Amino acid sequence: MALRPIDNALPTIPERPKKQAKLSIPIQTQKKTSDFGVNEENKASPLPPPPPPADASVDYISSEKLKPFEDPESKIQGLVEGLESKDWVKVCESLNDVRRFSLHHSTVLLPILEKVMLILVKAMNNPRSALCKTSIMAASDIFNAFGEKLLDFTDSGAFDRLLLQLLLKASQDKKFVCEEADKSLKSMVNSIAPLPLLNKLSGYVNHGNLRVRAKAAVSISNSVSKMGVDEIKEFGLVKLLQMATGSLNDRLPEAREAARSIVFSVYKAFTENEDENPGEAWQSFCQSSLSPIQAQSIIKAVGSQ
Repeated sequence: MALRPIDNALPTIPERPKKQAKLSIPIQTQKKTSDFGVNEENKASPLPPPPPPADASVDYISSEKLKPFEDPESKIQGLVEGLESKDWVKVCESLNDVRRFSLHHSTVLLPILEKVMLILVKAMNNPRSALCKTSIMAASDIFNAFGEKLLDFTDSGAFDRLLLQLLLKASQDKKFVCEEADKSLKSMVNSIAPLPLLNKLSGYVNHGNLRVRAKAAVSISNSVSKMGVDEIKEFGLVKLLQMATGSLNDRLPEAREAARSIVFSVYKAFTENEDENPGEAWQSFCQSSLSPIQAQSIIKAVGSQ
């Protein structure tokens, strides 16, 4: 028997068509263009804002160069408004006007002086160094012109606020502000009698800021150096020694030196009429009037002179 070809033995199964792989064609997005055909990527970055205008220069005028007003009665009318201006250059100009009034027309300024002093304190707190320094210079001229009259402003505490600000400004790091505040404190000491001024300064020898303590001690020392024996005794030998003891061991040399000066002034006043054994009388006085630690510090301070 003849064999059939194998191809004819099985039925033919049609071949399934192969699936063709799908090709993903990326669609190119058209970059947004401006009306002028410039791509966003190619646009120039915005220009930086212009720098702020430089501060106008302020001249620090010495007291000797400040001239009187031709019409002070008319000029005084706008003084407070100028001091309260939002334009700091205008405020500086008005502060110099305060100085001119203090030096040449003090009687015209006196009726509004208390308000002016409060504005002065505000100006000292301004972050602009030029405004701060000009206000301190104005304080110096006010001290020289009015002296103890400034102590009469008790209701508003204008003098107390001004004193604190000067002590703080004399304690800061900006050298030219610090130096100007030191000058103003010296003007204060020279223009106000020691007894009432010491009562104002005594509260700052225990201030939390060690630099304020030192500046207060220096002002007290300068004030005590102006006093005679009778004035020192009137204020109180023990009171002065107690004010000095805290500063004798202070961290700042400035405070320690001022405290030793105060103690030595008290020692001279105490021993002036002690003909025999002044040293023993002094030790006895200290030990009977002060705590043991205070007495030891005071006696040691005198021994080191």
